[in-house]
Amino acid sequence: MFANDIRCENILLVETSELLVHPVRLRIVHALSGEPMTTAQLCTRLPDVSQATVYRHVGVLADAGVLEVSGEQRVRGTVERTYRLRKEKATIDAETAAAATVDDHRQAFTVAMATLIAEFTAYLNGDANPAEDLVGYRQHAVWLTHEELEALITDLRTAILPRLRNTPAPGRRQHLLSPILFPTVKLLDEPT
Repeated sequence: MFANDIRCENILLVETSELLVHPVRLRIVHALSGEPMTTAQLCTRLPDVSQATVYRHVGVLADAGVLEVSGEQRVRGTVERTYRLRKEKATIDAETAAAATVDDHRQAFTVAMATLIAEFTAYLNGDANPAEDLVGYRQHAVWLTHEELEALITDLRTAILPRLRNTPAPGRRQHLLSPILFPTVKLLDEPT
């Protein structure tokens, strides 16, 4: 999310981030962030992605240690694996994020937006009810000093972080929350 909490949703730099700078792999990570799933369940969760593509990217993430097998069972003569996300392997630390170049940020943001569009399209193609589901997508332009910006980030963390610990339970549905924060282009006559 911000500085110290930059997770795979904000993908940046080096090995793990290079691995995650792919829309399908990022969607798999999103899907597995709540509970373990089989590859067949992931295919159901990503209906717009071919089964072969899901299996291939699950294999890539498992080989890299981002996913681990949490169970196996025999189904019709084959072994079906259940995968769990290793959140510590899908996290980008603040130091790595700070070392990211402008091009790294450009690439990561592009993938993040492509992933967000794919997730939203899959939602709309399903049994969507945006009004009932309280779907929101707004942009607000706010004027902040550096200190006010830090206070806003702290407030957002305070609101969001406890909810990231929620686990799947009856009545709960996974939602994607994608805070995006950046300054606009500075005008020549803008005060400093």
